[in-house]
Amino acid sequence: MKVLVLYEYPPTPGGLATQGDLLYKGLLELGVDVHAAHFESDQEKEWYYRWFKPDVVVGIGYWGYTPHLILNPQKFDALAVPWLVSDGYIANYQDILNKLPLILVTSNWVKEMYVRDGINGDKIEVLPVGCDTDSFKPFSKNDPKIIAVREALGIMPDELMILTVGGDAASKGGQEVMQALAIIDKKITNWKYVCKVWPQKRTSIQNVSDEELAERLGIEKKIIYAVNTISRNFMPYLIGACDIYAAPSRLEGFGMPQVEAGACGKPVLSIKAMGMLDTLIHGNTAFFS
Repeated sequence: MKVLVLYEYPPTPGGLATQGDLLYKGLLELGVDVHAAHFESDQEKEWYYRWFKPDVVVGIGYWGYTPHLILNPQKFDALAVPWLVSDGYIANYQDILNKLPLILVTSNWVKEMYVRDGINGDKIEVLPVGCDTDSFKPFSKNDPKIIAVREALGIMPDELMILTVGGDAASKGGQEVMQALAIIDKKITNWKYVCKVWPQKRTSIQNVSDEELAERLGIEKKIIYAVNTISRNFMPYLIGACDIYAAPSRLEGFGMPQVEAGACGKPVLSIKAMGMLDTLIHGNTAFFS
């Protein structure tokens, strides 16, 4: 079988790009004849359609990417099988999606959302996102790379490091985590809360609101915002440096960082809802709030 995978390629550290890249690499390891292309690169995609002639075109994204992931392959008589996440209400493309023979989604909750919004559930199959367990694994606290992460963040060896990773912190439950930390601060004082967010205009605006909340709660000196562009090579060590991974996300179709934190042997604090129900077990692999 010949497969063309469409995602943000070459991959950035973002969730969708990582999801697509893990699929691409997994297919390569299985010996599948597979190529990858950027989902918006019409010229390159057409090039593959003409000479590679894929049996299946798997596109990673959400329903709003339908023109890139479905309509474009169909224009060249290629079989499109999208692998979709949820992004709130499905406001368009129901007719196009319902004509597909197969739709892949990242969790049972995402499937429920698509069915809720008019997509035939008989055509939807759940395909969880992969996790690179060669990279995301338990690290020793004395590992020089782990020590270097904590030192760069200004976290002392005896301080509890709580971590949330996302495009912004609030969507991953950062404000709720801060409110909880403010409640227990008088009992447990030796902690720092690190919010690793992506540098973008939306995040900058949200950071201001989050920082104002931290000031009102009186914990602003214990909140660290890491606003940097980082690679996937660094992520295992950032997660490996924390003591608790906390992300009771407001909207989560799978929860990739939660799974990665679990692979690093970290206790995970999340919310009993959405995609997390497929991967986290309360009292075993996570604690639900």
